[in-house]
Amino acid sequence: MTTTTAEKVVNGVDAGRLFQTITAIEQDPAIAKFNFRLSNFWVHGAHNRAVVADFDGARTTHRRDKTYFVYDKDEHPALLGEDRGANPVEYLLAGLAGCVTTTLVYHAAARGITLTRVDAELDGDIDLRGLLGMSEEVRPGYQSIRMTLHVEGEASREELADLVHLAERRSPVADVVMHGTPLRLSLADEDRS
Repeated sequence: MTTTTAEKVVNGVDAGRLFQTITAIEQDPAIAKFNFRLSNFWVHGAHNRAVVADFDGARTTHRRDKTYFVYDKDEHPALLGEDRGANPVEYLLAGLAGCVTTTLVYHAAARGITLTRVDAELDGDIDLRGLLGMSEEVRPGYQSIRMTLHVEGEASREELADLVHLAERRSPVADVVMHGTPLRLSLADEDRS
């Protein structure tokens, strides 16, 4: 991000606080370390529910005592579910869209660029043969994802395109999708007596 001493709100982002945060991280990099988490509970069939209640960051635990977030996930009847929520791969697209959008808006605010529109359209291709174990040659996840951004604001087309490319490079979720992140799954050690 370009560092300036902007003291105004741009795109709903307090640019002054954004630069204060950058300065604080430059002085103490441990402030930048965050741990996000959730708990997930199986309900029935393909229906399961995630609850987001707290996270660690900036050297403290942030609890959502008054509000917390609940995400129901299910599958469409075509995929043997009851359609009680978006399916997990649709949530992945929603997370990707939200992260790229937020990243773009923050970087625009840091540059003093006022935006009037940031809309996204996403779609991705999955072959169920991977999920169902019918082919080892077909991966279970998305084979490809496409994201089109409609961005308008007080900037040239080149500046807006630069923001899109910057968001692609700096979005944490885009990074996970494009480059992968190590995942460790384990069975909890519980007394089952």
